[in-house]
Amino acid sequence: MLKIFTLIKRSLKNSFDNIRNEQLKHNLLQAIPFWIGSVITGFFAVMYAQVFAWGEHLMNFIFDWHAWMIFIIAPIGFVLSWWLVKEFAPNAKGSGIPQVMAAVELANPKEHRKIRNLLSIKIIFFKILSSVVLVIGGGAVGREGPTIQIAGSVFRKVNEYLPEWWPKISKKNMIMTGAAAGLAAAFNTPLGGIVFAVEELSKTHINYFKTALFTAVIIAGLTAQTLAGSYLYLGYPKTNDVSLMVMFPIILVAATAGIMASQLSVIMLKINTWKKKKLKTDKANVIFLIICALIIASIAYFINREILGSGKEIMERVLFTKNKHEEWYVPILRMLGPALSFTSGGAGGIFAPALTAGASIGSVISGAIHLTPNETNVVVLAGMVAFLTGITRAPFTSAIIVLEMTDRHSLIFHLMLAGMVSSIASILVSRHSLYDVLKVNFLAEIRSKDEN
Repeated sequence: MLKIFTLIKRSLKNSFDNIRNEQLKHNLLQAIPFWIGSVITGFFAVMYAQVFAWGEHLMNFIFDWHAWMIFIIAPIGFVLSWWLVKEFAPNAKGSGIPQVMAAVELANPKEHRKIRNLLSIKIIFFKILSSVVLVIGGGAVGREGPTIQIAGSVFRKVNEYLPEWWPKISKKNMIMTGAAAGLAAAFNTPLGGIVFAVEELSKTHINYFKTALFTAVIIAGLTAQTLAGSYLYLGYPKTNDVSLMVMFPIILVAATAGIMASQLSVIMLKINTWKKKKLKTDKANVIFLIICALIIASIAYFINREILGSGKEIMERVLFTKNKHEEWYVPILRMLGPALSFTSGGAGGIFAPALTAGASIGSVISGAIHLTPNETNVVVLAGMVAFLTGITRAPFTSAIIVLEMTDRHSLIFHLMLAGMVSSIASILVSRHSLYDVLKVNFLAEIRSKDEN
């Protein structure tokens, strides 16, 4: 096998040596790794989405079959998800976006070797396995953040496997482009991927890697569409015949969602800090996880099962059916579920749960002030943007993602308004985003281990 691989590399080098135009050869050699990474990312994104959806369907099937089974599968799912990460890939825990942000910061001559702790093939495998186990157990997590860490790992490995004679490519640019391609493939939102790279990850002038970024996002998206078909993450909600007066409910929902999202971030960070100080042993962690799982199971069994899973069905129901108004307590449940699941120590993202929480806030407020169905749809979408902004502090990324996943381009100003209001409101609770604080924690852990 090694001989075949060596033969392929040699024949590739000979082929490129035959190209007389040096500029063309250099540009091709620079572009090909991004193309390869994008195709692999698109494949992984589709495969992961299907496995994750299977996990959610299995959880719902078990709950429908015998609801009391949630008291068995929830503790098993939470503990097993945590154990897989703890034993085999500690940096696969949580979303994956803070890890990518930390990897971008480590992409410098002195620290670039530390990136392998955050982005690797092992992390890809256990990220997928742990998050699927957690969602089967009813964990309120998503797959979008993990897809970004998976994509960053893919691009890092592609860069690593380049032969010695290949022109050097910036590790930072590869990781940022991979993250953008991962988000684009996860949501089928190419513009969202580009804006995410610029707004959330990039401290480099975009001119240095704009071509690679655009082509990678396009190729990853096309690969995902080839495998999964052309689709919208949510669909086409009706939003026509809405007056400008809807801006006032949008501002109300955006401010509320921004404050609640920022408060959720603070709560999750406090839980993480408390766990580090108090839960020193595996036994203590297992007891904590079982308690968290039983709280979620009890709420699902006795009150409302909508605390379980990523919550995408809530978004689809309030946007596309006549049943548009959630009970007042659903936003609280959709915050409690991620708070307990995201801090469990297993793998799983908060993008989809954040969108669901925002949708439920918009749904409740729309019902309270008696908006029309189409106005409700607009306010629900604004709530989704606002809550995601409160978590990420990336208003433009949030607005573009929701815009693309619903194809409602006429709402661009409504959604950007929601993002900006939420961004301002969330600062009242905490100046720093959840991802920023987690990124700092990952960097501190990795650098302290290196010193020891």
